[in-house]
Amino acid sequence: MKRVMIVAAFLAGCVGDVGEGKVKAEVQDVPAAEQAKPAEAAPTTTQIDVDRAQSKIEALGAKITAKHPIVFHEWKGQVSLAGDQVAGVEFEVQMASLESDDERLTAHLKNEDFFHVEQFPTATFRSVSIEPKPGENGVTHMVGGDLTIRGNTKRVLFPAKIEVAADEVAASTEFTIDRKDFGVVYPGRPDDLVQDNVVLTISLVAPR
Repeated sequence: MKRVMIVAAFLAGCVGDVGEGKVKAEVQDVPAAEQAKPAEAAPTTTQIDVDRAQSKIEALGAKITAKHPIVFHEWKGQVSLAGDQVAGVEFEVQMASLESDDERLTAHLKNEDFFHVEQFPTATFRSVSIEPKPGENGVTHMVGGDLTIRGNTKRVLFPAKIEVAADEVAASTEFTIDRKDFGVVYPGRPDDLVQDNVVLTISLVAPR
């Protein structure tokens, strides 16, 4: 009976999948012909800088016993406009600037078990396609692009809300990726395993 009660208490404290109810990004290998291809801006596009003070790049991960939000404090981004249409989005994150809700976890996330920021100081994203595709929850576009984390680059496809106004461009999205697709494979302790799913929440504002 005592063993049953312990197991029941343990299960009651388990955290559910952080990706439940979230859009899961489609993740593919980058086509070989494009792997060494440099980013090229069309001659008719205009690049505008993202205002970090009005924007955010965040993640949510979890293990068996707890969820952990992660904020990235240092990064830069750009939006490319072709007339009044968004033609491209890119950003570069300084991974050493990450901060979780626990000081010890923050230090652990930076070491070789997770992001190994000494060897892989940046994470980047560069869009390769932005197609109008209205959907639920205000979604206006499908975005495809190359996401690099821990030196591993994958092509990801996800829905986003993009709005172009006279004074600013705003883009936002939330989707789930599998950390193992990007070489983050640390399992966690046997009694407190790390979930594979990670939720990325991105909101970018670029004043015109």
